Amino acid sequence: MAQRPQGPDFKAQAQAARADLERQLQESRAQFDQVSQRIRARTGRDLILAIAIGVGAGVLVLASLIFVTELFMLFAALVVALGVVELGTALRAAGRDIPRTASVIAALATIPASYYLTADARWLVTLAGMAFVVLWRVIEYAWPSRRGGAEALMRDVSASILVQAYIGLLASFAVLLTSPIASPNGKWWLLGMLIVVVATDTGAYAVGLNFGRHKLAQTISPSKTWEGFAGAAAAAMIAGILLSIFMLHVPWWFGFIYGGVLVLTATFGDLAESLIKRDIGIKDMSGWLPGHGGVLDRLDSILPSAAAAYALYLIFYPLFS
Repeated sequence: MAQRPQGPDFKAQAQAARADLERQLQESRAQFDQVSQRIRARTGRDLILAIAIGVGAGVLVLASLIFVTELFMLFAALVVALGVVELGTALRAAGRDIPRTASVIAALATIPASYYLTADARWLVTLAGMAFVVLWRVIEYAWPSRRGGAEALMRDVSASILVQAYIGLLASFAVLLTSPIASPNGKWWLLGMLIVVVATDTGAYAVGLNFGRHKLAQTISPSKTWEGFAGAAAAAMIAGILLSIFMLHVPWWFGFIYGGVLVLTATFGDLAESLIKRDIGIKDMSGWLPGHGGVLDRLDSILPSAAAAYALYLIFYPLFS
C-alpha cells in the first residue's frame, strides 16, 4: 500500500494548493464583482439579483396556477397587502393621510370575493371596501389631532379611493381569471397575460438599452424610448401568437390582438406608476425587492393588463369555445 507523503514537503504542497485555490476564488469573485458593477452602471440596478428574484416569483406563480389555484389566491393576497402598505406609506410621506389598516382590510376582501363569488358580487365587495375606507377616515377626522381642514380631508379620501381602485380592484381581475365560478379555464389566459407582460418588459428593456434614442415620455419616464416600445410590441406579438397556438388553443391571429392590447396596457401601467412616483417625489415605491424597487414597481405593468386580459377573456373565450 502506498504511503501518503509526510513531513515538511507535504505540508508545503498542501499550503501552496490552498493558497492557489484561495487566489483563484478571489480572482473569480473580483471578476464577478466587476461584471456586476458594469451591469449596474449600465442598467441602474442589480440585474443579476433582480433576475433571481423574478425567476423565483415566476416559479411560485406558475406552480400555483398549474397545480393549486387557491395558492395563487394566497399569493395575490400577500402581494396586494404589501402593495397597499407600500403605496399608502408613500402617499402619507407626501402629505396624504391614508388609513393603511382599513385600506389593507378592504383590498384583501376583494381577493376571496373574486375567487368564490360571481363577478357582480365582487363589484359590491369592492364598492363596500371603498366606502369602508372613506368612513374610517371620516371617523378619524373626529379626533382633533387628525384634522386638517375640509380640503385636506377630501384629498385623503380621494387618495384612499385611488389605492383601492389601483391595487385592490385591478388585482381582483387576476383572481377572477383563476375562479372556477367566474372564469372556467381562465387561469391559462392569466398565465398568458403574465408571459406577454414579461416578454413586453424584456423586449422594451433589451431594445431600449441598446438602441433607444427617441424619448417616449420624457417628463414622466426619461428612460422610456420609442425604440424600446417597438421592441416591446414585437416581443408581445410573438409571445401572443405562440401562446394562442400552443396554450390558449385559439386561432393564431388572435395573438396580434392579445399581444397588441397587452403591450398598450403594460406600457400605460408603467407610465402611470411613474407619474404617481413623480408626483410623490420618489424614485422607487420602496426597497423591499432588491434590484426591482418595490412591489408596485413590479406590478405596474401587470395590474391594468389583468383587467385587459379579463375583458379579452369575456369577449373571445365564448367565440372560441
